[in-house]
Amino acid sequence: MNPVSKLKITTLDRRRFLCGTGWALALPLFESLSLSKVLASKEKNTPKRLGCFYFPDGVPMPLPEDPAYKDWAWFPRGNGNDFEFTRTMEPLQDLKNEITVLSGLSHPAGRNVHGHNNADQFLTAAATGSGDMTYNNSISLDQLYAQHVGDQTRFASLVMSTDGGAGTARGAHTISFNRQGRAIPAENRPKQIFDMLFVKSDANAARQLAHSKSALDDLLTDTRRLKKRLSSYDQDSLDEYLQSVREAEIRVQKAKKWLDTPLPKVDGEKLNLETTPDEPRLYLQTMFELIYLAFKTDSTRVASYQIGRENGVGISDRLAKAVGFSAAHQLSHDTKQQGGWKNFGTYCRFLHEEYARFIQRLGQTPEPGGDGSLLDNT
Repeated sequence: MNPVSKLKITTLDRRRFLCGTGWALALPLFESLSLSKVLASKEKNTPKRLGCFYFPDGVPMPLPEDPAYKDWAWFPRGNGNDFEFTRTMEPLQDLKNEITVLSGLSHPAGRNVHGHNNADQFLTAAATGSGDMTYNNSISLDQLYAQHVGDQTRFASLVMSTDGGAGTARGAHTISFNRQGRAIPAENRPKQIFDMLFVKSDANAARQLAHSKSALDDLLTDTRRLKKRLSSYDQDSLDEYLQSVREAEIRVQKAKKWLDTPLPKVDGEKLNLETTPDEPRLYLQTMFELIYLAFKTDSTRVASYQIGRENGVGISDRLAKAVGFSAAHQLSHDTKQQGGWKNFGTYCRFLHEEYARFIQRLGQTPEPGGDGSLLDNT
């Protein structure tokens, strides 16, 4: 499959790549373009954001000889400027100049993993193993970036999913993993996300933070005493636990730093914060809107959203109700039935419609205090 590439000279700071068949080549720095001067003047104080989104179970890829190939294959036709979206990705048509579609890429370490165990590796590229093998993961891309920019905002990152929580090994409900490769639980309730971002905490917040700090100090003291009595194996396990405690301590210190900083004022009246995946289109719109608002208010510069969990497990499978089907996962298995590719493509088109709506919102919103739009810096 040929990749589709798009290069805008005006955004070389975002896309310094030339794409050919199976390759992505970094461009050299051209002195005539004065790139370093542009970066120094335009990007000095402009936030740089990262959004990572994942949906499971693959995409429609009928063979070229299949009648469904023309309309419902996922990848566009053509290269460079001369490409056309199929009906599956057609909702992105108005964003054609902002979209780059890459093909021929994979995580080498993940090629021996079951096809329904990919969410865990999506942002880590780790060899998580399969079956009875020991599960090991590593830090995800979003969290690696959050380590560099997370101290500049109230929230280092925003971790969301439709199913919520952490899930299981090789069945994650999140695409975000910390430095130890542990799953970071994702939030899936719009009301809780909105309140966390924009609703002031109670008057006892300072006292509660002080109590948390004291409790963590006591815990660290006790565990250091305990460590002397443990075997080397158990000491390693305890060290991992202590690292989690230290991370909690850092979060407490950061919360204290932002305690006296007013929360952004956001009107939530137009948001249906009580929506659930049983109202799939409204639910996706609300979740994307929360990420948009978090970026717009500079509450965070890093967000991840796992739209669905692998293997048809969990409430995210109900999202297919938006286009008249009962379960999303089954659509990927019924492609050889009459109209199967069209059905699967129709569901993917629905996901692209809501993603396009989100991207358009970013593109239509000026960068606060900077040049261009939110999309230009995301």
